[in-house]
Amino acid sequence: MVQDCVNCGSQVKAGWSITFHTSQGAVYKCLRHALGHGPMLKRSLMVCLVVGTALTLINQGDILVAGEWRASFFWKMPLTYATPFMVATLGALLNSRR
Repeated sequence: MVQDCVNCGSQVKAGWSITFHTSQGAVYKCLRHALGHGPMLKRSLMVCLVVGTALTLINQGDILVAGEWRASFFWKMPLTYATPFMVATLGALLNSRR
């Protein structure tokens, strides 16, 4: 079954369209436009902030408290927040795939 992306109108083959349930009903999007779906990004951002903060405190808490910020701290911090964001986004996309 082929679906049309609600944003760009391109036809998306079965298994590759992403379905979002909105107040207007089911909305089908191609992967490109699904990645920019506002409510999904907002939810992923909330997961990122909560889980990323918990992971930071667990993994880097001693460095934060001691104030000994090494160079590795500055590349580990963005990864600590990016990982839960990517996992939440990928999970939402895979769960919504049709």
